[in-house]
Amino acid sequence: MIIIIMRRKKDNNKYIRDNYKDIEKMQIHTEENQKEIKEHGTYAFPVNVSLEKIQNYEQDSFLWHWHPEIELTWVMEGRVEYHVNDQTYIFTEGDALFVNANTLHSGNRIGKKTCSYISVTFHPRFLYGYESSILQTKYVNFITDNDEWGSLYLPRTTKSGKAVAGDIQKIYELYLDPPEDYELQVHLLLTHAWIQLYEQFKALPAPARKPRPNFKRLREIIAYLEEHYAEEISLDDVAASAHICKSECCRFFKKHMHMTIFEFLMYLRIQNSLPLLKEGESVTKVADMVGFSSPAYFGQIFKRYMKCTPREWKLGTTL
Repeated sequence: MIIIIMRRKKDNNKYIRDNYKDIEKMQIHTEENQKEIKEHGTYAFPVNVSLEKIQNYEQDSFLWHWHPEIELTWVMEGRVEYHVNDQTYIFTEGDALFVNANTLHSGNRIGKKTCSYISVTFHPRFLYGYESSILQTKYVNFITDNDEWGSLYLPRTTKSGKAVAGDIQKIYELYLDPPEDYELQVHLLLTHAWIQLYEQFKALPAPARKPRPNFKRLREIIAYLEEHYAEEISLDDVAASAHICKSECCRFFKKHMHMTIFEFLMYLRIQNSLPLLKEGESVTKVADMVGFSSPAYFGQIFKRYMKCTPREWKLGTTL
């Protein structure tokens, strides 16, 4: 069985490498509250299947965001550092990851090797059908309603990891060449994957089932910074957005994001400056548009993150 999976994966990787077209550097687009602006399927079939290459994102990383859909990810090649709420995972080729609905997450490539992964996002109702069904109340809400369970790492060496990874691969193969009963087969595979997840979460000790309100607060802080990054922001303003004092705001953010509020604000400003520079705006104008007090300071911070000056980066994108 392992040999068969390995052969399929090898063949599938080659097929994808031969048929995947590189695209321009991109970034995830979100609303003011960090909810991703992207259609994950349709109302009639709320499933989205995609092959992603993390190096196609600016700075080889995608920004913090969330969406109401569940996300299953399987790494085809390379290494990824994945952040989900306050958890950090390092996973490599063959590993899979479950990210719960409405959960903050971001990721970045490790090293220079190409990093490709398959993402399957789907709305929870695709599993249970209609509201208040036994499938929803007993099996789906059991996981999606628990803020403590933002994610589950599924290593390739575990039984459940192999099972979920196999389901993701099969879904992608169906997506590439959809049969007449494509939707039905995808539903069966996602249901099978959900059974693996349900058994994993059900086996956790009772104390781990207590939800925490922390990540709603974290979303509020990030949403405020995303909405006002181009303005002159004070710590009082950020703390007020989450209804906590300044010291608690700093401590809370650093604990869950592993960086200071100032560091995150600088990161946001640099990320948002990239498309403006690419569009041809002057360095001076861009510095002002994203909230820097001077072009010199913008250049200093830009070089810290991008390892080059804004003008050098701008020239490189137009070659």
